[in-house]
Amino acid sequence: MPEPQLDPAMMAKLASALSFILSADHPCTVALKKAAESGDKGDIKKAHAQFKKLEPAKRAAALNMLR
Repeated sequence: MPEPQLDPAMMAKLASALSFILSADHPCTVALKKAAESGDKGDIKKAHAQFKKLEPAKRAAALNMLR
């Protein structure tokens, strides 16, 4: 699966999906919410790194929820 482009709008949607799949206080969910709100390149980079650390099945589940 190709790596998704994570812009702030998609990060907000992913954070919502991951909140359901993982939890609202999971580090990846928190990082995505922060990046979506701030739009800061550093926050986006950290959120992307957190997202890539997730198990492939959890990443796929979150991305499928966006469809």
